[in-house]
Amino acid sequence: MTWNPYNLDRAAQELVLKYRDSEKVLNESHKMRTTVAYGLERFWGEHLRLIDKKDATDRQKGRYWQDVWQKFVDILEDAGLRVPRGKINPQDKPEAQTKAIQAIAREFWNQETFPLEDQRIALYVLTQLCDSLVWWTQRYKQPSTNPQNSKIEEEE
Repeated sequence: MTWNPYNLDRAAQELVLKYRDSEKVLNESHKMRTTVAYGLERFWGEHLRLIDKKDATDRQKGRYWQDVWQKFVDILEDAGLRVPRGKINPQDKPEAQTKAIQAIAREFWNQETFPLEDQRIALYVLTQLCDSLVWWTQRYKQPSTNPQNSKIEEEE
């Protein structure tokens, strides 16, 4: 495996700037970095728990996770690696969503179409992308508009 920068820092900066004005969304960058340790399929699935929530902030967090995954897949495709894209249509009926999730899970676990070496490379790249997300989040995150949170941030 040869080193390739994949423009990860630039991609991370663009994603963080896209969500900079969304209250509490950038906190997800830190959760993403932690979630990488649990594997690609778990990282991919994390948006599912947020995207259908009633709370608009949670839905926005889900879109952030989804956008990070899609950007990650695009980066690897440009490098010649095929990673399951895994798009779920939230407007589909639950049964259709379940079938789509099952199909995507099979893609993650299929060693013929997604060999272990490709999974390892993908995990390395995702780790670096998340490190960059955290770095840019720390630089660009705006103070909270919630007075209670602002007081806590001032004390830190």
